[in-house]
Amino acid sequence: MHKLKTLALATATAGLIGLAPFSAFAADGEMTRELSEARQEGSIWTAFALNRHLNPFTIDVDVENGSAKLTGKVETEVDRDLAEQIALGIEGVKKVDNQLTLDPAFEAKASSEPNLSQRFEDATLVATVKSKLLWNSNTEGLDINVNAANGTVSLTGNAQSAEAKELAGRLAANTDGVREVNNLLSVSGTDSSAAKAQNAADDVGVAVSDAWITSKVKSSFIYSRNLDGLNISVDTQKGMVSLSGSVLSNAEKQLAVETARNIRGVRGVDADALRIDS
Repeated sequence: MHKLKTLALATATAGLIGLAPFSAFAADGEMTRELSEARQEGSIWTAFALNRHLNPFTIDVDVENGSAKLTGKVETEVDRDLAEQIALGIEGVKKVDNQLTLDPAFEAKASSEPNLSQRFEDATLVATVKSKLLWNSNTEGLDINVNAANGTVSLTGNAQSAEAKELAGRLAANTDGVREVNNLLSVSGTDSSAAKAQNAADDVGVAVSDAWITSKVKSSFIYSRNLDGLNISVDTQKGMVSLSGSVLSNAEKQLAVETARNIRGVRGVDADALRIDS
């Protein structure tokens, strides 16, 4: 069951990030770019994990403005070039900053290194957590880097407040497949360029379509470790979200309401039709 949900999450992540209706939030170019970069990073990492020549190595990937930076160690120059060519083959990646170094003495240690399945899951977690942070109205403008290793997610970068840092940690921890969270965010809201960008976006009041809100609320439910999102229906009209279906407890209902309320563009949540099945 867990493998099926992991596959569903990977499929949903790739589809929702890659095929999101960009016209719905065209005015919010920064968010669109970051979502695209999250998809590209996940695609490159997954391609490495599925390649039998590269999956023994731990290669870190960071994509920014169409440029993919690769860091880590590989065994030969052939491996280094192969990684670069694979990254260049990902849609949207225009160039590669190949900082991979050579370690001729490298020996694969299957017992200690994450297997292919785990690396695929880690790649999925990175894209999923990044998406949740970007969709949330309280964390979308924060300068947060996300990494995952063996199910442990690490958050680095800056948060505007201690509350924002805590929220980012909770969003990551409440993601299906996450075993542990290292919240290494620094609290620095004074001169944060991300904070200024967030305030500017708030001032403009960028409109978000009802369809976009509905898809992100549904995705957030599916990604949650504490909700069965398949049993919750979501409908959005003029920013007002209506939830129906069933949950197992009042705590799940409250979590569903809180999750929906924090998606950017949501003006209110009506959960009267969301029943509790005992």
